[in-house]
Amino acid sequence: MKTSSPNALARTVRAFFGEYLPELRGLSRHTVLSYRDTFTLLLRFLAQSRHCDVVTLDLEAISPEAVLTFLNHVEQDRHNKTSSRNVRLAAIHAFFRYVATHAPERLEQAQRILGVPFKRTQTQSIDYLEEDEIRAVLGCINRTTRAGCRDYALLALFFNTGPESRRSWIWAPVSCSSNRRRR
Repeated sequence: MKTSSPNALARTVRAFFGEYLPELRGLSRHTVLSYRDTFTLLLRFLAQSRHCDVVTLDLEAISPEAVLTFLNHVEQDRHNKTSSRNVRLAAIHAFFRYVATHAPERLEQAQRILGVPFKRTQTQSIDYLEEDEIRAVLGCINRTTRAGCRDYALLALFFNTGPESRRSWIWAPVSCSSNRRRR
């Protein structure tokens, strides 16, 4: 039985995951696993689209067009969000930055793949206040009045309980009603 030596893709992937990421770059185990998952998906996708086995793929199989098709597959067929797509692309970019420095004959391919842009995502609004902002809000309340004491107590409760403060809104208007009779 004839055994063949590993091709350029196999050698590069082994060196990238075995030496470069964990040892030279010192990336966390979770990052390495995320990159590994990306390449598992990418290589399976490429093999399926080329109707071949993963073991027969070589570096030439990973072109900018193939990467874009893969990223579209991740978003549309796998129903991943744009942020997940960008994480996959970041892993592919990291791999091809490695390829560019360790296989100069692949520099043009690496440059073309590094040219695949990230998709813009919507930025989420900040749903919290920093500690100094909370102090500023509480510091603006006039605690010498009855209403000020009430406002301070309610806001301090809401700031201290965080997400649970939504439940506090249910009883807050009732318990602080100014329609109660004074004794």
